Amino acid sequence: MPLFPGSLRARLVLVFTLGASAALIFCLILLYVLFARQLTAALDEDLTQRSGDLATAVLQGDLGAVRRDPLAQLYGPDGALLAGSPSLADRRLLSAAEVGTLPGRTFSSRALPSRGHVPTRQLSQRISHGRVLAVAVSSRPMRNARERLASVLFVAAPLLIGALAVADWLIIRTALRPVRTLTREASTISSLETGTRLPRVPGDDEIAELARALEDMLARLSVAVERERAFVDDASHELRTPIAVLQGHLELALATPGHPQEVRRSLRTALAEAGRLSRLAEDLLLLARERAGSLVVHHEPVDLLDLVHAEAGRLGSAHTVRVEVAGDPVVVLGDGDRLRQVIANLITNSDAAGAGTLRLTTAREAGSVILQAADDGPGFPPDLLASAFERFVRGDRARTRGSSGAGLGLSIARVVVTAHGGTIEAANGPPLGGAVITARLPAGGP
Repeated sequence: MPLFPGSLRARLVLVFTLGASAALIFCLILLYVLFARQLTAALDEDLTQRSGDLATAVLQGDLGAVRRDPLAQLYGPDGALLAGSPSLADRRLLSAAEVGTLPGRTFSSRALPSRGHVPTRQLSQRISHGRVLAVAVSSRPMRNARERLASVLFVAAPLLIGALAVADWLIIRTALRPVRTLTREASTISSLETGTRLPRVPGDDEIAELARALEDMLARLSVAVERERAFVDDASHELRTPIAVLQGHLELALATPGHPQEVRRSLRTALAEAGRLSRLAEDLLLLARERAGSLVVHHEPVDLLDLVHAEAGRLGSAHTVRVEVAGDPVVVLGDGDRLRQVIANLITNSDAAGAGTLRLTTAREAGSVILQAADDGPGFPPDLLASAFERFVRGDRARTRGSSGAGLGLSIARVVVTAHGGTIEAANGPPLGGAVITARLPAGGP
């Protein structure tokens, strides 16, 4: 059986009740002690006043004042009883030995020998000629008052503790009610209800802050879910077209076995679509690895200018855009294969946009290496510029040459540049008046 209840509300009630009970019991004990001391001080004050009056009378030779006092006795230096209250008869407040050893003025509590041994509070003090005056008062009323107070406190303490427990439970239940509401509403939200929001919690306390944080988290998750849905929809759409073309041409090849030229034409088209499918699958795999944080990027010194020259020469014959390479030899610490992919995507993107000339420039600037791709094409549409690096984003068909690309080139370029610790941005304008892509990578050498 656990020592503490599993419910947070029950644990808080238990802890608060125990703490409040300990404080309450301490205060009640302190009240009892202070009350007892106050009663004792009142008795001592009364004894002091009586003793002072009797001492004055004795010094004036009036021993009758001692006999008229309810509880008082006067002793000689040898301990002999000189005068005393008739109510004491032969009983002594002080023994002869105590009279001889009395150091001075002394308060004491003792039981007076009689029926039931009456408790008393006593003041003894030396006066002139070695005589000792003892004055006493019954302390039974004080003891009775303390016992009554103890009884009242003994009964009141459990009632107060119970009231504290109920008050704690009500306060904590009220304080945690928004948490219960948030929990109930959150448990009903599913992935199919991305637009559902949690109820607003008023105030500026910790629970309201938690509610706002959860609301912000739901908003971010909603955006992420919508992006994933759009990604799946776009990927499905992009995969459907080449698969349909591939299937159609394979069926055509099977349907015309007696026409070798038609079969070869169909197989070449199917092969091209298969290559497109392979590239699309590789691009989607790269994006998925980046999302999962498992994209592997090797870091080794790479001459970026040589890499741009090599890639421009390799792809120059496959595209209609004329590629110009300029700049200074610069070295980056990165993955050559991934950087080739970035350069290839920049060339393909300009070619698809209808640019006649693409200028690739490398430079060094403030500890960074810059790779800029500027073309003389129509540039990015104004409504597309902010989302140019999003997945499956493509411009209007009127601005392109009817490219069948999936719109992943710039998105992959951003993923690769970011994986290298760099940044990439898009703009329109000089030096050629078209689209301008600028990637900044950490320098890897002199």
